[in-house]
Amino acid sequence: MDTVAFGIEFLRELEAESGATRKCLERIPERTYDWKPHEKSMSMGYLALLVAEIPKWITYSIEQSVIDLATFPHFKLNTAAELVAHYDENIDGVRRALSKVSNEELSESFFLKNNGQTLYSAPKKENVISSINHWVHHRGQLTVYMRLNNIAVPSIYGPSADDKGF
Repeated sequence: MDTVAFGIEFLRELEAESGATRKCLERIPERTYDWKPHEKSMSMGYLALLVAEIPKWITYSIEQSVIDLATFPHFKLNTAAELVAHYDENIDGVRRALSKVSNEELSESFFLKNNGQTLYSAPKKENVISSINHWVHHRGQLTVYMRLNNIAVPSIYGPSADDKGF
């Protein structure tokens, strides 16, 4: 009996979400990077960077087994073109990681740390699921920011009011 390759299943889900995510990131103008809908909200630039980097989290969780918040390398947000290129690099990395990870490796532990202190630990499989959900959630949040700034929202799961998907 064949065992389901969870990495390939996760890769299919990632591929289903990645194109629409890229379309969102392509539309974020640099002039909006500092914009916030509320003083307690994150800025649009930070949110866009978060959406671009979550795929990298998955790669790290699979390949490194740990993310330390104190040392995790973050991209410096400058231009929209650089943000999209960074996203593409992160998507390429997670594609490679998910295409070769075994179910056994996904059952191993992932650790989220801060300065070496463990904040969270779970099997890598659970962390991948959680990260994909987190990614989609923040992309949805980004589309609200886009709408509030009159930035055309692309078709994601079907036509949007701005992009009929044709």
